[in-house]
Amino acid sequence: MKIWVDADACPAPVKEILYRVADRARVSVTFVANQALRTPPSRWIRSIQVPRGFDMADNHIVEAVAPGDLVITADIPLAALVVAKDGFALGPRGELYSRANIGELLDMRNFMDGLRASGMVTGGPSAFNHADRQAFANQLDRFIAARPATAADKDLADSDG
Repeated sequence: MKIWVDADACPAPVKEILYRVADRARVSVTFVANQALRTPPSRWIRSIQVPRGFDMADNHIVEAVAPGDLVITADIPLAALVVAKDGFALGPRGELYSRANIGELLDMRNFMDGLRASGMVTGGPSAFNHADRQAFANQLDRFIAARPATAADKDLADSDG
């Protein structure tokens, strides 16, 4: 299993949690963004800078994700594409997206997008807070604990020496 992060809009506290989890759980975490990112030195953490443009980071993630991988994103359409490839997606507020719920969430997102476009709804989500951070950390820990390490993960861990 690998973790891919839609890093352009990822809250800083979520990135910090992922830095710690990468080393603790020995899981590959890749941050994808259209700008250069600073990440701590670790064999488990890397960043990829994609060209600027609409959905360039999303497109890179969708192309790279494998079945069983986890993508960190608040982007419901990206989450739907990941789930269609037998991956999983986790929002920065701790909501796990899967085949069981992505259709309904995508429908709601499209409905709200239509209301915003017509001027009926303004504003966005509330500010990211401590409860959101805790919900994300808890869901991430549960997800990692439930997933067996892949052969590639074991090989990398064994060579960590």
